[in-house]
Amino acid sequence: MKYTENSAETDLIEGCRKRNRLAQKYLYQKYYGKMMSKAMRYADNQDEALDILNTAMLKVFNGMDKYKSRQKSSFSGWVATIVSNTAIDHIRRNTNYRRRMDFNVEREPAISGMALENLATEDLFKVIQKLPKATRTVFSMYVIDGFKHREIADRLSISEGTSKWHLATAKKELQRLIIAYENGERRVS
Repeated sequence: MKYTENSAETDLIEGCRKRNRLAQKYLYQKYYGKMMSKAMRYADNQDEALDILNTAMLKVFNGMDKYKSRQKSSFSGWVATIVSNTAIDHIRRNTNYRRRMDFNVEREPAISGMALENLATEDLFKVIQKLPKATRTVFSMYVIDGFKHREIADRLSISEGTSKWHLATAKKELQRLIIAYENGERRVS
């Protein structure tokens, strides 16, 4: 079979199972944008995110036989899970989470809905990227990926209290940055 960028996903998956390089290339290209944005949630910069993505896609290609097309989850969901897990493993290896903090997390005032509405998606992404790596990772896992503090603690080898502390820190910092945006600093650099 000849593979092109217009090949059906099922054909590309089958080609990847046969270790066809062209099928791998087109499947990689098909998922690059979506999975790169997922990796960027955890990375400090594009190079680090690309590293995470490439490692994850290598796992996808090597583990293609583990994906069954009759699974409950979609292929893109399966790939996204591998990218998330690879990013978390990368963070765990490269960040010192061992700080044990167990503060009583106080509730933060809500961020103004108007500020969020005025903040462009790209600017919001830039604001999140400004968070320290450990804090950004916990924030992304909790808010974006939907993990519970217990799951985050288990995956990152930290205490639940530390996870809660990072989330509270992220909320405070994001609130500060969004308020600054709302007060006239329209460009988040």
